[in-house]
Amino acid sequence: MEFIAVFVVVERGKADSIVEEAKKAGAFGATILYGRGTGEKEFKKFFNLNIESSKEVIFILAERSEKGPIIDALVKAGKLDDPGTGILFTVPVMDLIGLHHRESIVTKTDNKN
Repeated sequence: MEFIAVFVVVERGKADSIVEEAKKAGAFGATILYGRGTGEKEFKKFFNLNIESSKEVIFILAERSEKGPIIDALVKAGKLDDPGTGILFTVPVMDLIGLHHRESIVTKTDNKN
């Protein structure tokens, strides 16, 4: 099985509802991290508007073959097609160890270099 990591960065307070929609689309769960953006000073300089710099970062592991509906749900729930609402990106997962609670994943490592 091939896995991807899906990362979504949104305004603080929005992650829980976005994750719920991703679960409905097939995600088994997510990790939510808290962060702070660094672009607010540049934004204010050019647009003379204040933006919230507190962010939530959603991290979801998914099988590559099942990523489409999950990503679609994340984009829709987070309104990521609208400017300034957040970003989503994926990263291929090379090694995955753990997740023993999922029957389909016990240990997957790729030691081929």
